[in-house]
Amino acid sequence: MKSIKVYHYDAFSKEPNKGNAAGVVLNGDELTDAQMQEIAFKVGFNETAFPVKSEVADFRIRFFTPGHEMNLCGHATMATVYSLISKGLLDEKTNFTIETKAGILPINVKLSTEGETFITMKQASPLFNEFNGSREDLASSIGLNESDIDGDLPILYGSTGNWTLLIPIKHLEAFKRMKPNNNVFPAILKEIPKSSVHPFCTEAYDSDADMHARHFSSPFSGTVEDAVTGTASGVMGAFFAKYIKSDRFEESLNIIVEQGHEIEKDGRVMVNVTKNNESYDIEITGNAVYVKEFDVYLEDK
Repeated sequence: MKSIKVYHYDAFSKEPNKGNAAGVVLNGDELTDAQMQEIAFKVGFNETAFPVKSEVADFRIRFFTPGHEMNLCGHATMATVYSLISKGLLDEKTNFTIETKAGILPINVKLSTEGETFITMKQASPLFNEFNGSREDLASSIGLNESDIDGDLPILYGSTGNWTLLIPIKHLEAFKRMKPNNNVFPAILKEIPKSSVHPFCTEAYDSDADMHARHFSSPFSGTVEDAVTGTASGVMGAFFAKYIKSDRFEESLNIIVEQGHEIEKDGRVMVNVTKNNESYDIEITGNAVYVKEFDVYLEDK
């Protein structure tokens, strides 16, 4: 059996075992696609990341859930960049590019006066598609009633790299009642059956946060819930600018998204939205913290 070293980081948190767990495997160039998928399955985190060589960017990151490869993952990007920085593998660069299946994305790293590392990644331009399915079935699939959905805002599929269904919820208290039935999502999400589901509201537990959310995985991913979601937070920022602050949004907007409280993993994602003609430029900023390292053993084939 071949032994593979996996580094566990928690992203969007300064505290271990909060935020969102990601695995990072630094010898990705030595692994096949099937081996990467096997490792991600055995690790069991929502995403495991594999930095590899790139011919078009400083490096490439491949992201795997336990079930399949993803185009992009915000929290695993934070974990990977933090890992490479902390291990001295980026030659003290503070600006570089990463290649992903969602495109080539710029990364900026800043150190605060307190020594904290803040990682900013640009995401793909936001896209929105209409949801035309049953609102009642959708609410039921996450353990709520249709009356919990905010009828003043649209339910939309949104993407800055991965598709998720953005569901506006009236009140914060509903998030504690949510119980996802992930297996029924594809039948309800007829337009994009492999989409995840992302309920959110503009009430928050913390006074410094602008939005609160939960993120329920597509059943194809092999996971149930994502603790703190970078890509979904980015497209939430675009939704916020376009549909909530449209009459007051001029050039740039900074918001803080909180997530994970209901599963004791509370984290923060800082989102910057800048107007770009008829679209928006989206950047998210976060951090990561080292938790531990462990070995995964690949089956001999």
